[in-house]
Amino acid sequence: MSSVNFKDPTEEDFLGILSLIFWTLTLIPLIKYVFIVLRADDHGEGGTFALYSFLCRHLKFKSKLTIQDTKLPSDASMRYYTQGSAIKSKTKNFIEGSPSFQNLLTFVVLLGTCMVIGDGALTPATSVLSALVGIQSLSAKITQSYVIVMSVVLLLALFLFQRFGTSKVGFSFSPIMLLWFSSNVMVGIYNICKYYPPVLKALSPHYMILFFVRNGMAGWAILGAVFLCVTGGEAMFADLGHFNKTSIQMAFSTFVYPALVITYAGQTAYLIKNPGDMSTAFYSTIPKAVYWPMFIIATLSAIVASQSMISASFSIVKQSLALGCFPRVNMKHTSSKYEGQIYSPEINYILMVICIALVVGFRDGVQIGNAYGVVVIWVMIITTCLVTLVMLVIWDVNFLLIIAFFVPFIIIEGIFMTSLLSKILVGGWAPFAISFFFLIIMLSWTRGRSKKTAYDAERRLKSAELNEMLSNNSLHRPPGICFFCTDLVNGIPPIIRHYIQHTGSVRQIMVIVTIRTLPIKSVLPEERLDVGQLGVDGVYRCLVQFGYKDSPSLEGDDFVASVVAKLSEIAESAEEAETLRGAMEKGVVFVTGRTILKSKESNGWLDRFVVDKVYRFFQKNSRSAVASLKVPPGKTLQVGMLYEI
Repeated sequence: MSSVNFKDPTEEDFLGILSLIFWTLTLIPLIKYVFIVLRADDHGEGGTFALYSFLCRHLKFKSKLTIQDTKLPSDASMRYYTQGSAIKSKTKNFIEGSPSFQNLLTFVVLLGTCMVIGDGALTPATSVLSALVGIQSLSAKITQSYVIVMSVVLLLALFLFQRFGTSKVGFSFSPIMLLWFSSNVMVGIYNICKYYPPVLKALSPHYMILFFVRNGMAGWAILGAVFLCVTGGEAMFADLGHFNKTSIQMAFSTFVYPALVITYAGQTAYLIKNPGDMSTAFYSTIPKAVYWPMFIIATLSAIVASQSMISASFSIVKQSLALGCFPRVNMKHTSSKYEGQIYSPEINYILMVICIALVVGFRDGVQIGNAYGVVVIWVMIITTCLVTLVMLVIWDVNFLLIIAFFVPFIIIEGIFMTSLLSKILVGGWAPFAISFFFLIIMLSWTRGRSKKTAYDAERRLKSAELNEMLSNNSLHRPPGICFFCTDLVNGIPPIIRHYIQHTGSVRQIMVIVTIRTLPIKSVLPEERLDVGQLGVDGVYRCLVQFGYKDSPSLEGDDFVASVVAKLSEIAESAEEAETLRGAMEKGVVFVTGRTILKSKESNGWLDRFVVDKVYRFFQKNSRSAVASLKVPPGKTLQVGMLYEI
């Protein structure tokens, strides 16, 4: 209400604003999200990434920019991995045959993802600043500057606390929100009874229609402020993985939704009698007897809301990492009990700097609220379009029902969007700047990885070439296992050719390892490893498969033992299985990645590799420079430099 900038509002105007709020709450979060969008989940996960992965499983993507474009025949045997939709439609054929549309779809998904990540900075800024504004009622000497300083201190504490995880205080989140909504309902009922009992007549839509007839463009201009009442709708869908559809539907429709309606009705009843208090609507409507308890509850609820969006940003970045469209950053698990509780230092400090810059730069909760509304409306529009695609190519919904969903919501959200665009110059530019900052990073990384994969695919080895190299009498074959890690899913990566040429030595057992992220939430443990022989003696392929919510890790001897056990199962003889187990005891080397360095001497490109995580070394009869070096665990070594040692 405090964001509504309306000159000399009358009783009819306030009733029209309340009618707008009521129908916005009813149409967008209740009907659209709770009863329709929540059904478009991906194995219990929600959000733009989940919708995209849901589509990827049912469509054949060929675009170079596509996040997940690798499918194998072995996928058909995996549990929880949905086969492509059998529905044949013109829309499906068009999408599968148009790389340009696939590029556009991926771009839109990445943009929506970046906007949600930006929410991790916008939500704390607007929530904390709006909650602390109430302290100015304590004394006229408390200026906005004091509020800014307090907000910065609280935000610093909030972000610095992230490294400890939310498990220590998470038990209090539900009681705080229960207390928040309940106290607002009681205050709302008090204001309705005291100031304007018939205020609920504004639930009739004709008050909304009369408001626009009476005010025209002035009524359109306040839609951006009205939209702020539903900015949590998209977060409700994005957080689906932490709950289930039934619990969200019951909690929202039976408790949150009526609580919001009564709260806004109470504020409207108060403002009808006290229109001059519009700019401080929330705190002005609170009775003095419960003012400070409500201030404390509001501050605590702001912290909970901020924490939820910061944690959501960490989860989204983790999903982006798993799908290969975000640079590698540290991801730390802060709870041994809950896998979803993660923390990224780099992302945390980036969001902290952006959040504090927003508070110090804007100094006004209304302007930050404008920015917040702009970013959320675009994410909602993206969700509407993606859900419509799901209806078209997966659900096989009647076309008239698809129109009944898409047309009304795209019109409603489009109208809100046009009003919010008018806020660009008064804060609305901020979310676009934040989103494009992350978008440039994600697009660059996604494009770079796709080019790297194409480079490796063009230069991969043939089995005959590898067999010829291994048959060379000058090649030393010490016992042990060498794991070659590569992004290449099909074929033998060129790193093996370069490695053998540079070192003149390779272990008797070679395992080509590829970490493969599937567009599903999680992979069952028994389906984690997919192994096979490559037609060359002692050379094997191992696909390590994860869902985008899993935590990829090749740490420790357990992984090596698991791979050897899986390879032993497919061994053609007992002797081969025994050779595999013996090789594990002789020594294990991981070769990860390949960097291209410019060589000044040759004016060409020099290939070098990194040998990482060498667990054990044997010392006898070693002609392998790699095997004879003492490298501490976790350290790296450039093989190209071995000749200088």
